[in-house]
Amino acid sequence: MKKIFKFIKNVIIICVLIGLIVIGYITYDGYKLYKEVIAKESIEQKVNQIKEDKWYLSFDEIPKDFSIAIVSVEDHRFFKHCGIDLMSIGRAIEKNIKAKRLVEGGSTITQQLAKNMYFNFDKKFSRKIAELFVAFDLESKYKKQEILSMYINVIYFGNGYYGLNEASNGYFDKSVDKLTFDEITLLAGLPNAPSAFSLNDNLDLAKKRQKLVQDAIKKFNVVID
Repeated sequence: MKKIFKFIKNVIIICVLIGLIVIGYITYDGYKLYKEVIAKESIEQKVNQIKEDKWYLSFDEIPKDFSIAIVSVEDHRFFKHCGIDLMSIGRAIEKNIKAKRLVEGGSTITQQLAKNMYFNFDKKFSRKIAELFVAFDLESKYKKQEILSMYINVIYFGNGYYGLNEASNGYFDKSVDKLTFDEITLLAGLPNAPSAFSLNDNLDLAKKRQKLVQDAIKKFNVVID
């Protein structure tokens, strides 16, 4: 019996060591990728590119209702975390285990912005680590309001529309300050899955997603100054 316990103990130790080695390698690979991308184009350069776009909206130009809606449904703890939300990651892992498939990612708005800035077409797992390093940089260099406005300006709304300004003009032929609350909550649901919730092709699904947005607004009661 003692031999069996010793064997099991050794197997566990070996598995833990292998796990640590794998985690260490992925972290190193992610950090290396992070250093490579910011060496080619710094975060400041990327931010300037975003802000120079003709469709760019400053934080004050974005309807407050939209900011509240997108934070509520995408990352309701956005103003409380430092770029990574461990509670959200834990909740996502629990849901994925229960569903036995990937149903939730746990990425914060800052991580999603980092992905859009550098890693949209990179499918390697180490990309998630590199994304975290960029997210930490963004959080250390820019205010939450700036990060949120940049995110709202780069996310994809489907149908070839990037950013809220393009989406508002493209879908409703109106400037963002003319959007109704119904239109705002409809648009806020699109970035989660732009193709699946396309207003042109899948309006019924988009409406169901809109209901989730409205429920999230009521549930989390996000306040934006």
